[in-house]
Amino acid sequence: MLAYLETVESPAGPLTFAVDEEGRLLRVSFLDGNYPRTIEQELRDEGYTLVADDRHTAHVRQQLDEYNAGTRLEFDLPLALVGSEWQQVVWNALLDIPFGETWSYGQIAVTVGQPGSARAVGRANGTNRIPLIIPCHRVIGADGTLTGFGGGLHLKVALLEHERRVLGIPEAPRTLALALPL
Repeated sequence: MLAYLETVESPAGPLTFAVDEEGRLLRVSFLDGNYPRTIEQELRDEGYTLVADDRHTAHVRQQLDEYNAGTRLEFDLPLALVGSEWQQVVWNALLDIPFGETWSYGQIAVTVGQPGSARAVGRANGTNRIPLIIPCHRVIGADGTLTGFGGGLHLKVALLEHERRVLGIPEAPRTLALALPL
């Protein structure tokens, strides 16, 4: 099995992605992320031989470039979704979150017909191997706080800020908590 890799820029810094021989997107990994293993290690462990050939990755690169430029609000790429039935249901629900919007884990649970399963949605969300394309960065806590993101919250913040800029939405106000002596 062959996996074709390429590294491109994104609003959250450089990312590497891989497609299979059929052109289906296998993985996305941010280079500035904090991951236990690299995309290359994961793919090799799954039996892939890694190849650099931009003819096989051009369709993904083009859509990522359009996203970066703010001219693409939705991806239309073939995906190789490998996971349990539940994970795939959740990942497909994530694809329905509009560009620039955020949904809570609970909202997604209701959307997939499993109210009360917000934690299970969170676990499935955390196993997404194709972040950005499957927009897990658009999922937030019920109280509106930013919660975990594979690779680090700094990546999630960068992607959400990019989408706000593209849509002309003012940046969310930030609060600074000061530790004051009592």
